[in-house]
Amino acid sequence: MTVRGVLQVHSAPPALSPHIEWAVAGVLGMAVIMPWVDQPASPGALRAELNWQGRPGTAGAITSALAGWNLLRFEVTEEASPGCDAVRYSCTPSLGTFSAVISANGDVLVPEGRLRAAMTLASASAPAGFAGPGPVADAAGSRLGLASVPGSGSGGPGQDEDPGPAAGFGLTLAGEAPQGDEIRGLRDRHGPRHPALGGSLEAELRLLLGQPWDDELEPFRHAAEGAPVRWLHATG
Repeated sequence: MTVRGVLQVHSAPPALSPHIEWAVAGVLGMAVIMPWVDQPASPGALRAELNWQGRPGTAGAITSALAGWNLLRFEVTEEASPGCDAVRYSCTPSLGTFSAVISANGDVLVPEGRLRAAMTLASASAPAGFAGPGPVADAAGSRLGLASVPGSGSGGPGQDEDPGPAAGFGLTLAGEAPQGDEIRGLRDRHGPRHPALGGSLEAELRLLLGQPWDDELEPFRHAAEGAPVRWLHATG
């Protein structure tokens, strides 16, 4: 069984373009040459788009191979297949990686468990003076997060360990008041990676919908309209 998907590299330093091709080639099992063009939204950077066809889960594998480069803005989408939902991964240098289940019309679908988690997190008051480095959210839960994707970066120059989203939350059900120990545990586990922890429900929902990623990537998406596209079929 094969599925189709799209890799959109919205912004990349020219020096990384061959390494991106090598990383994607390692996932698809064949040589990759991407149609690089200038990115008007980021002078000096390049952009490229690649339509691919491969096994279910290829989008997650591509994301893991590229997420370690902290200078890339990219998105990977994968169509739905029997037993698997459609999924989209988004990654930026400042925000990290976001993943979400996508409906047939392109809407982000937020599972019930993640909504319950948002309600619990929003009910926890944030400690004074808390500030986190950058949000990493997973609207689909750990099932579709990078933590569930085998392997991290492909070992290219400048790659770090795959950050992946925060692990699943151990939470009370909606309507139950979170206990003090539980709130402290949430802060200890997720505070450094979750600046909205203890914030408003609106802030939590924005993270679940990937709004910060959309806000940063939208200018790059518009600039990429009309860019050349290449099709590749994975082997195996």
